[in-house]
Parts: sequence; structure tokens; C-alpha cells
Amino acid sequence: MTTTIRSVTWNLLLLTFGAAVYSGGVNTIVLGQGLMSGGVSGVALLCYYLTGLFGPGLLYFLCNVPLMILGWRSLSRRFILYTLFGMGMVSLCMQYLPQRTLIPDPLLAAIFGGAVMGAGSGIMLRSLGSAGGTDILAIWLNQKYDLRIGQLNFFFNLAVFAAGLAFYAPTLVLYSVILSYTNAKVMDYFLSLFNQRKMVFIISDKADVIAHDIIHSLKRGATFLHGAGAYTGKSKRVILTITNTVQIKRLEELVFDHDPTAFFVVENTFNVLGEGFARRKVY
Repeated sequence: MTTTIRSVTWNLLLLTFGAAVYSGGVNTIVLGQGLMSGGVSGVALLCYYLTGLFGPGLLYFLCNVPLMILGWRSLSRRFILYTLFGMGMVSLCMQYLPQRTLIPDPLLAAIFGGAVMGAGSGIMLRSLGSAGGTDILAIWLNQKYDLRIGQLNFFFNLAVFAAGLAFYAPTLVLYSVILSYTNAKVMDYFLSLFNQRKMVFIISDKADVIAHDIIHSLKRGATFLHGAGAYTGKSKRVILTITNTVQIKRLEELVFDHDPTAFFVVENTFNVLGEGFARRKVY
């Protein structure tokens, strides 16, 4: 029970803090320049600019209602409840945080506004929920019709910016494209920042002793993969292990202390799920 309470509390804190960061970027940087973002928030901002009614937070909430109903019927209850909370926090923060123009230059506003929004989105997606928006529709279409999530987001954003061209100068829409691109890149960075690992392949004739030290000295797991030399035909046991950037140098020294002729191959991994690493998010 205590573990469950801690998990719920941690997820709610991530969603609340991420919502405040995301909405702060919108209200203090983006709105003052009349910029749009992609996704449902872009639709809400476009409607707000055109009508001036209700406020951006309430419009964001209204745009999300049909998507939340769709998600409630097709996705996991836990994911939807967390997402409902995250969407509500974004709506409240966008509605009630003060609106300012901290960055008067539109290009700098697009870059830094997108960075702040991306950071907020990335923090929220580190939880077991999200801020709502097109992610729910994309997941539903992917499960039902095998439509790629990236395809839906691309065409949805294309439609939003095309609608913006009908009402605003092309330069402003291009600034908005820069904002959305920065948003996406920074969000990806925040998603990988806390879970990026190094996948290491080690080929050595001393695989047994190296694997033993990895397990007992570095406190990391190791797996033997069976292979053979293409030239010699000699059987080899290849060690596969996952570590972080802090331990990678220690692992390298451990391997070459045992076998100076070993092969040591390192690959970056975006996400690692499993015991001792991250948990899978159930949609």
C-alpha cells in the first residue's frame, strides 16, 4: 500500500509540475507573440486568437473532452485517469497563470517557448499519464487501424498550420513551425534524459570472469549470447549488458584489465524497460 501511495503521489507531482512548466511557456512567451503550437493545444490557441472567448485553458479543456471520452472507452483506466488529471492541470494553469510577453523577438520566442513547452511535455510523459491531446487519438487509431502515431501527428499538425495560413501572415506561421519543432526535440530530450542507457556488447575469451565481475562488482546484469567467429568458426560467448553513462568507463576498465584484446561495443539506447529500469506505460 505504501508503494502504491508513493507511486500515485510521484505521478501526480510529475503531471502537476510539468503542466505548470508547459503552461508557463504558453502564457509568458507564446501568447504574447500570437504563436501556435501543434496538436490540440495549437487548435485551442488558434480558436482563442480568432474569437478571444473563454480563455486558452478552457478551450484546451473543451477540445480534449471528446478525446478523453474516446480514450475512456478504449485505453486503460489508469492511463486515462492520470491523463485526465494532467489535462485538467494544463487547462487550469493556462487559464489562470498571468499572460506576459517576456521575449519581444518572435524568433527567440518561438525557440525558447518551444523549449519550455517541450520540457513541460517531457516531464508529464515521464509519468504514467500525459497532457491529453492527439496522443490519445493516435494511440487509439494505432491499436484499431495500425496507423502510425507519427503519421497522425504529422498530418494533424499540417492541418493546424494550414488553417493558420488562412488567417495569419506566413512569417508568423513559420515561426510557429519552429516552435513546434523545438517543442518536439526538447520533449524527446527530456524523455531520454532520465532513462538513457548504454547497451554494451563484449566479445572476449574471458567472458566468464568478466560477466562475474559485472554482476558482483558493478551490480549490473549480464546475458550470454552465443556466436561464432566468421573467419575461424570458433564458438564465442558474447556478453550483453546495460549500464549508464556514469559506469561505462568503469566497465571498460574492468573488461580490458581482464582481456586487453577484447572487443567492446557501446550503443546508445533511448529506453530500457524491465527489472531495475523503467516500467512499461500501459495505454
